[in-house]
Amino acid sequence: MRFRDNKVKDDFLKDYARRKLYWRERNSYYHDSITSFLRTVVPAGSLVLEVGCGTGKTLNALNASVSGGIEINNYLIEYGKKSDSQINFYNADIEDVNSLSELYGSGVKFDYIILSDLIGTLEDIQYVFERLIPLSRENTKIIVTYYNYFWNPILRIGESFELKMKEGEKNWLYIEEIKNLLYIAGYQVSGSGSFLLLPKRIPLLSSFINNYIAKLPGFRRLCLVGWVIGTYAPANTTQKDLSVTVLIPCRNEEGNVYKILRRVPELGIHTEIIFAEGNSTDNTYGKIEELIKENTDKDIKLVKQAGMGKADAVRAGFDIAKGDILIILDADMTVAPEDLKKFYYALRNKKGNFINGTRLVYQMEEKAMRRMNKFGNIFFSKVFSWLLGQRITDTLCGTKALFKSDYEKIKAASAFFGDFDPFGDFDLLFGASKLNLKIIEIPIRYGERKYGETNIHRFRDGFRLLKMCFIALRKIKFAGRIF
Repeated sequence: MRFRDNKVKDDFLKDYARRKLYWRERNSYYHDSITSFLRTVVPAGSLVLEVGCGTGKTLNALNASVSGGIEINNYLIEYGKKSDSQINFYNADIEDVNSLSELYGSGVKFDYIILSDLIGTLEDIQYVFERLIPLSRENTKIIVTYYNYFWNPILRIGESFELKMKEGEKNWLYIEEIKNLLYIAGYQVSGSGSFLLLPKRIPLLSSFINNYIAKLPGFRRLCLVGWVIGTYAPANTTQKDLSVTVLIPCRNEEGNVYKILRRVPELGIHTEIIFAEGNSTDNTYGKIEELIKENTDKDIKLVKQAGMGKADAVRAGFDIAKGDILIILDADMTVAPEDLKKFYYALRNKKGNFINGTRLVYQMEEKAMRRMNKFGNIFFSKVFSWLLGQRITDTLCGTKALFKSDYEKIKAASAFFGDFDPFGDFDLLFGASKLNLKIIEIPIRYGERKYGETNIHRFRDGFRLLKMCFIALRKIKFAGRIF
C-alpha cells in the first residue's frame, strides 16, 4: 500500500500494528501451529532470516544462532524490541529497490529464509524471491507458507464474523504457482505439503484432527496452510544475451501505440519492435508510420496483415522477425510492457522453452476482466492443462515468448491441428506441446483498457474455443499420443 501523506501512513501503521498484535493473540493456535512446523524444518543454531517478521515472535522460538527480521511496520519492530530478543531488525520494504542496503552490506548469508503468510500482500512475488538471492548461499533453504486457495471463502466469512483479522484483497496462489515462482527466481523446489485442518483450539479435537485426520489422503488437500521449500542453486555458467523481437498486434489502437513504444524496454543485445496492424478503422497505421520517422534510433517495423484476427497478425509479424527470441505483447496496454524483461530472462536463463503469461495470480484492476470471461478462462485452462499434460492457468493471456527456432518448427507442423485458431494462442500452445517444449508461466498484473474497445466477443469466441478443445481431444488424446 502506498501513501502520499506521511501522517496518514503513520496512523495506518500504528493502527495495523495494534490490530496485528490483538489478532495474533486471539488466534494463537494458528500461529503456534506454524511456529511448530518451522521448528521441525529449521535446526537450532541456524542462521535465519524472516521477511515480514512482525514482532519477531516466531523467530525467537527457532533458537537460531543469528536471527534477522525484515519488517515494513516500525511499530511492530518497537513492540518486538521490548521483548528479550537477540533479533537484528531491519525496518525496510522488501519490494523497495532502495531498501536492504544495510543488510546486503553486512555480508551475512542465511541458512534459512522464511516468508510466512506474506506473499498474498506482495506486488511482485518473483521480484521478492530474486531480492533474497544476495542473502543466500548455496543450499540456502527458502520456506514459504500460505493459505490454501480453497479456504478463501471460509476466511472471508471468518472476517465477517470477526473471527479473523480483516486483510482486504490478496493474491491467491495454488502450491504449484509458488513452486513455479521459486523455480523462475533461481530456487529448486525440494519439498511441499500442507497442515492444519482445524485452525481453532478445541481441546482434544484439534490435536486429533490436525495430527491424524489432516495427514490422510484427500484430507491433506483441504488443510488451511500450504508450504513450499526451495533450495538455492547458483547457476554454474553465465548465459549469453540474445536478440529479441517484440511483436505488437494492433487494430484500432491509435491512442496506445505511442505509450507502448515509449515503455517497451531494451532487451538483450538488440530489440526489434514489429507492429502488425490489422486493418484499423482509426489512424493506427498512420500513427505508427509517424512514430517510425520520429524514432530513428529504434529498430521499428510495420506490417499490415493481409487477413483478419490476431493469429494472422502473429504469423505476419513473426515471418519478418529477426530476433532470437520472439515475444508477443497486446496493444491494449492491459499488461505493462516493462514485464517483458521477465519473459526474456526466463528464456535466456533456460527456465523453460515456452513462456506463457498468466493474469490469474495477482489481483486485477476492477474492470480488467469481466466475470464471465474470468470463469471461461479458468474452465479452458483446466481443459487445456489436461489436454497438453502441462499446467496452464491462463490460455488466453496475450503475452507469450518462445525461441524463433522453436516457432519455425511449430509453424512447419501447424497442419497437424489445422487452421482454426483466430487468436493464435492455441496454435502456439498446441504446437509447443507437440514439440514437447517445457511450458512455464509468469504471473503478470492485468489492468483496465484505457483506450478503445476489446476485439473479443465472449459467446462467439467461446464456441470457437470449445471447437478447438474437441479438435485437440481427437488429435492428442484419442490419437494415442502419450504425454
